[in-house]
Amino acid sequence: MTDLELAAVQAYVRLMKGVRATLDDTSHPTGAPPLLHEPMAETDRALRAAGLAGNERRLFQLVADAMVGDGVRQGA
Repeated sequence: MTDLELAAVQAYVRLMKGVRATLDDTSHPTGAPPLLHEPMAETDRALRAAGLAGNERRLFQLVADAMVGDGVRQGA
C-alpha cells in the first residue's frame, strides 16, 4: 500500500467513525451534515490524491487489508 493509499484509508476510517458518532449523538440530530462536511472533504481529497476516487472496490480492499483488530494500522 502506498503512502497516499494509506492516507486515503485512514481518512475513510476517520470519516466512518465520525458518521457513527454523529448519528449516535441524539442531541444534534439535525446538525449531522454540517459536522461531517470537513471529514467528507478530507476523505474526498485523499481519495483523489491516491487515485481511488470512483474505485470503491480497491478502496474497500485496502481498508480490509489495513484493518487490524479494532483499529487501523499506523494510527488512523
